[in-house]
Amino acid sequence: MDFKTQHASILCQQEPFDFNSTALALFRFQAQHNPVYADYLQHLHVNPAQVQALEQIPFLPIEFFKEQQVVTGEFKPEAVFYSSGTTKQARSRHLVSSLRLYHQVSERIFERFYGPLQDYVVLAQLPSYLEQGGSSLVAMVDHFVKQTGQQEEGFYLRNHAQLLQALRQARGRGKKVLLIGVSYALLDLGGELRGQEDFTGVTVMETGGMKGRRREMIREELHAQLKQELGVPAIHSEYGMTELLSQGYSQGEGIFWPGYTMRILLRDLNDPFDMSNSARSSGGINVIDLANVDSCAFIETKDIGRLHPDGSFEVLGRFDNSDIRGCNLLVS
Repeated sequence: MDFKTQHASILCQQEPFDFNSTALALFRFQAQHNPVYADYLQHLHVNPAQVQALEQIPFLPIEFFKEQQVVTGEFKPEAVFYSSGTTKQARSRHLVSSLRLYHQVSERIFERFYGPLQDYVVLAQLPSYLEQGGSSLVAMVDHFVKQTGQQEEGFYLRNHAQLLQALRQARGRGKKVLLIGVSYALLDLGGELRGQEDFTGVTVMETGGMKGRRREMIREELHAQLKQELGVPAIHSEYGMTELLSQGYSQGEGIFWPGYTMRILLRDLNDPFDMSNSARSSGGINVIDLANVDSCAFIETKDIGRLHPDGSFEVLGRFDNSDIRGCNLLVS
């Protein structure tokens, strides 16, 4: 069994695994078999054999996914995920040798937080992602829809009437409803309804992103408006991005929990290689994503966050106007 197959089997087994040792093994494998990452480590004069702790691992700046082909080993990709953006922007590319691991990991992460997908009807408002194509988010939600076995359509562009009809039908069958959407699309829906539809019991989940359709809003303002217009007690959120195959989820108040294949570390805001102070109040978010076996599992994002002792985290803002899906918020 080769390393990638063995690694995938570890992530998909029912028994818990040792995150640290699994991450260090993946680091050493990618340091040898990922040319872009290997060159980056060599430029930093890092000897992978001397790295003994997660905090010692150099994290690859996320911009490399726009500038380079970040791949581990040689393979013919089954899928290529692209970040959102305008035609004038370079879009990140994430090459994946097999969608099976992505689907399995995403499904297990979701169900650990929300329960079996077969209990749900999933309704999605992701117009910009559908229109641009190549979205990892659309691929994940499409898999979720198929796993539910639902009768209702999963994706809705701007046809709110059909979405509401599907919602009523699902609730009439006693199903839980997950309404997941990009922020501006949920605001459009809420602005049209303004409390005229009963969303009691519906899990409303925003994935971030105004995509230039509306002004940027801090999380508190966005969630307050959605809660008022949709009549729900909390707005859930998904933390994910093109360059990651794992997700984190917030069930309200902007507190995210990483999936079982993820770990969040904070770096100093002024020194990207300093992750020594775990008690710092805020810092740049570094993500270890063990599902990124085909690319790089150690990603330096452009997000700024706060890490709590229990492993949960908050996204406070970002370093610039990056188009990372997991955060559409301004620094607050």
